[in-house]
Amino acid sequence: MEIIYIALLTIIAASVGTLTGFGTSTIMVPILSLFLPLPQTLLLAGVIHYFGDIWKIVFFREGIRWKLLLFFGIPGIIFTFIGARLVFSIPEILLSRILGGFLIAYSSFLFLKPGFKFRQSAKIAALGGGLYGFFAGIFGVGGAIRGAFLSAFDLPKAVYIATAGAIAIAVDSTRLITYFLSGIKLDKIFLLGFLLFIPASFLGAFIAKKISLKIPQNKFRLVVAAFLFLVGIRLLLIN
Repeated sequence: MEIIYIALLTIIAASVGTLTGFGTSTIMVPILSLFLPLPQTLLLAGVIHYFGDIWKIVFFREGIRWKLLLFFGIPGIIFTFIGARLVFSIPEILLSRILGGFLIAYSSFLFLKPGFKFRQSAKIAALGGGLYGFFAGIFGVGGAIRGAFLSAFDLPKAVYIATAGAIAIAVDSTRLITYFLSGIKLDKIFLLGFLLFIPASFLGAFIAKKISLKIPQNKFRLVVAAFLFLVGIRLLLIN
């Protein structure tokens, strides 16, 4: 039953993640971390997220902006490695509490400033890439930061989603390799589960493709923010 539940969660997370340009890991990591050790949670969600990145490019490939990808992606790769290495030197309970605090702070900020945007420049893109990579490496939920920075460029939706997916592939590749080299392994049942998880992520992206032009992005951000706030509180209360 765990495999079925994770597959259903994957469909929901992939749909939201594709529509908003972020959200797959942001939704999955807090839930999976309630019953899996954080390192395994990051690996499982990371692999699912990686395939979600692929589907974003498949469905919105005409929208990739290579210059923005380089400015954002290179710092992201570097800081992803740094963040992923820190996962193994900080106690798991502390990481859970830090993650909870981050989710509460982030979701509260979205409610207070739903239309917040950064000034457009190459430096801002590089800063955003570095912060995104660090949070993706250490928490597995850096996509919200990537989305916030990319939104500053006022991109058409197809460009926004495809560029976000291409950047995420580079960063996810770095952190997944780091996790594997650090010795993280998944139980056999979860490895077999990818026979469902991967098609589920494709289905979620397909659903998002169909409705991507009909639903405003800011509505999804607020729904996700409310969910993240509650899960953040739960993580802070873990003993």
